[in-house]
Amino acid sequence: MSENDWSDWLDFHEDEFSVIPESPGVFMMHAAMKILFIGGSTNLKQSIENTSSGGCASKAKRFRYREEENFEKIKEELISDFKKRHEGNLPGCMD
Repeated sequence: MSENDWSDWLDFHEDEFSVIPESPGVFMMHAAMKILFIGGSTNLKQSIENTSSGGCASKAKRFRYREEENFEKIKEELISDFKKRHEGNLPGCMD
């Protein structure tokens, strides 16, 4: 998985939401450089908007996404990699 496949980190702002594609993919959300949420969906735009509007993930300050047909597999790989680097823990809003 290449870093070049990802969007830049974007601020939660209406202008940024307008560029999110309505296609399958994975996304991450963070606050204070700590990943809070890793998600995947058939519709990135809808899922990022929904996830950011309530609950723990609404604390996130920025997000990035990657268009990906096989989003379920990539999401699981991202979560597995995160857990390996963080003593088996999930991102803060995924406990």
